[in-house]
Amino acid sequence: MNRDWTVVVPLKAAASGKSRLGASADLVRAIGLDTVAAAAAVARVVVVTADPRTAADAAAISGVTVVTEEEPRGLNAAIALGMPAADVPRAALLGDLPALRPDDLRRALDAAASVDRAVVADAEGTGSTLVTARAGVAWESAFGEGSLARHLALGCVRLDVSEQSTLRRDVDTMAQLAEAAALGLGPRSVRFSTGSALSQGGHPREA
Repeated sequence: MNRDWTVVVPLKAAASGKSRLGASADLVRAIGLDTVAAAAAVARVVVVTADPRTAADAAAISGVTVVTEEEPRGLNAAIALGMPAADVPRAALLGDLPALRPDDLRRALDAAASVDRAVVADAEGTGSTLVTARAGVAWESAFGEGSLARHLALGCVRLDVSEQSTLRRDVDTMAQLAEAAALGLGPRSVRFSTGSALSQGGHPREA
């Protein structure tokens, strides 16, 4: 674990994620928890969520602190709520990276340590999955559709991350979830995707 970094992960309530992705609430929650578990293998993690069950499950993962959001106000507001609990340097990571491998996140954080702010682009090259700020740099994030350009405008350096990196494959659609399954889903996501069309190409990721 790299204790120099704290990673804030905002997790939406599974019910709202269900309508967004078209997946079961259990699968949506599993995706978030697999993301958190992978991040917790690398750094201290602060989870921000308004969902009681998600909060309880996240708190059971070693190295995770949970900050309760009284009502959902969006990704950037949730991240800002979690930042006071974060040590420096700190980062924000999207909670929908079910294939995330700890080594991919570790390499990105190591690269980010040399710049004031950094960003990792999503697989499509228009959004962002990870934003960082080192000690002494004020926190800012602008997640949402087309966020890469906004983060670059905030002064973030785009990290040179492989196109095949699991850190880039966030999921907003079932097609993207199928792509994540081809990379290797986390154990919780595999469990709740069993029997679905996407699970035919899915397999548990390696540690």
